[in-house]
Amino acid sequence: MKDFIFKKDFLWGGSCAANQCEGAYNIGGKGLSIQDVAPYGPKGEITLTPISANLKLKGNDFYHQYQNDLKLLQEMGFKMLRISIAWSRIFPLGDENEPNEAGLLFYDQLLQEIRKHNMIPLMTLSHYEMPLHLMQKYGGWTNPKLIDFFVKYCEVVLKRYKDFVNYWITFNEINSILEMPYNSGIDTKNKKVTLSDLWQAIHYQFVASAKVTQIAHKINPNNKIGCMVLAMPTYPITCNPDDVLAAKQFENQNYVFLEVQAKGKYPYYLKRYFDENDIKININPSDLEILKNNCVDFIAFSYYMSVTYAKDPCKYKSGEGNILKGLDNPYLQKSQWGWQIDPVGLRIVLNDFYTRFNKPLLIAENGLGATDALLEDKSQGYAVYDEYRIDYLRQHIIQVRNAIQDGVDVMGYLAWAPIDLVSMTTAQMSKRYGFVYVDYHDDNTGSFVRYKKASFYWYQKVIASNGTDLD
Repeated sequence: MKDFIFKKDFLWGGSCAANQCEGAYNIGGKGLSIQDVAPYGPKGEITLTPISANLKLKGNDFYHQYQNDLKLLQEMGFKMLRISIAWSRIFPLGDENEPNEAGLLFYDQLLQEIRKHNMIPLMTLSHYEMPLHLMQKYGGWTNPKLIDFFVKYCEVVLKRYKDFVNYWITFNEINSILEMPYNSGIDTKNKKVTLSDLWQAIHYQFVASAKVTQIAHKINPNNKIGCMVLAMPTYPITCNPDDVLAAKQFENQNYVFLEVQAKGKYPYYLKRYFDENDIKININPSDLEILKNNCVDFIAFSYYMSVTYAKDPCKYKSGEGNILKGLDNPYLQKSQWGWQIDPVGLRIVLNDFYTRFNKPLLIAENGLGATDALLEDKSQGYAVYDEYRIDYLRQHIIQVRNAIQDGVDVMGYLAWAPIDLVSMTTAQMSKRYGFVYVDYHDDNTGSFVRYKKASFYWYQKVIASNGTDLD
């Protein structure tokens, strides 16, 4: 193990999302997004206008502070920074004929600054940031018109930034639509969404993603296009074959999203699921050709925790966690928010994905949400002593190393999120992930001043040593 060395071009870095960090929701011609009217998170109350309680309206003020933020990330030694484009900055309503030039200029400047600081940008085209108008007028992704709106938006930015970006992700955590359809752009406020509606929307997103992949490869043959899922290995609660089967069937639903985008076809087991649940969707023969001929180049995923499942989950204690909650696993410790901490699960995911799909893998998100406290004595050079975060990241990186030694092709490791931002699931600032502390709080107070945490210097050392020094 001591002799192991990550490959020289391993992509160390971090990830963030426009709707959680940019703020400036009404600046530069930006339209409202679905996040601007979800002040309590995607499962909370949805309004039709922004209200001040929504911390995402300000984010961590990245829109105004990105130049200094990028200096901090360069100081840590970042090789790659994953960001997203706020769709409603480019097309404020989503169905306009022409894009918003002010929005395009902002990302011009941001990408130039990222390159200036010697980082490779990874751009996510849709990260829970659909223009609100598309949901209100068209019902979101249950409407096939969304395919054309999305493809048009993507073509604009793919052409605009072809000289700056070669790594792209079409949809962030595309499988989260199963649990949080609103977050993925479906109108659940004004309409009861059936399983048929849900899977029809999923199909439209698959087609849109494939079309964008095709366009991206035509615009620049060097472009690498990835899909992204929320990865959660699923364990049976017991070795009872019924529980094992239930866990496998639960996991298979999430594998659908990779089967279609990485292999270009729907998996065999989906037909029975559709039949047993009376799910009917419209699929044109041309859609299947598009999917078949435009598979992604790599698979990206977020990983925070594993899931435990049973045939009869009511018999067991429920767990908390990131979107897909599952059951309580007595063998695992939990974070402050009840997320089960399972570093070995990351190695399991990496091996499972590589065995099934044989494509390069990118860990696009991994991190620990925790309450951080500023130190009165900052003489050590850091303002937060977050040894719990360091330990979490260390244990997960060790499992990445193990997976690579298993033979898995891992492109890189991107921590979520390098600078504190607003939590997606809870819309809190107090649930902090960053290497950099941001003076902004759940009550909308704060200066947005940045402070380095102990983990800042630890991750700096990890990158400088290319993963050999994890102490």
